[in-house]
Amino acid sequence: MDFIYSSDDPIWETIVSSVAIFILIIIITRIVGLRSFAKFTTYDFAITVAIGSIVSSTLTSSTSVAQGFTAIAALLLLTLIVSIIQKRNSKIKSSISNQPILLMKGKEILYDNLKKAHVHEDQLIAKLREANVIHLDQVVAVVLETTGDISVLHCDDASNANLHDKILQGVKDN
Repeated sequence: MDFIYSSDDPIWETIVSSVAIFILIIIITRIVGLRSFAKFTTYDFAITVAIGSIVSSTLTSSTSVAQGFTAIAALLLLTLIVSIIQKRNSKIKSSISNQPILLMKGKEILYDNLKKAHVHEDQLIAKLREANVIHLDQVVAVVLETTGDISVLHCDDASNANLHDKILQGVKDN
């Protein structure tokens, strides 16, 4: 039964560490902002995974709560610094962040963009079904977002759709 519970397991230490890390993450997130855990880019995803790994090692290994807190605080501070730098320097932003890419323009499937984005036509069609598109004529645009999500912009009569330019701002179309 040692694989379920061993008398030398640090159960109380784990509980106290969990509460401490939970409180510290809330405090740091309130200071740095919720963007710390947002799913905007590959970079944001990597930071979120790294923080999850730190929390795990803090709760299940010999890493102290102070070490875990310091590592998480450092990563979140780094996220804040990189976010500020990205706002000021478009070259750094483009090297860290993905750019959204247009997969469909109206009812036209942009096969070259599908290939660049490594999205198969079957995946695109599945997203159209998820968005309740029943005719390709309903599609105004389909965008692979920086997060990896696919956004389907559609309406009953796409030929009369008046898509505001800002909606596709920054979207790579070729």
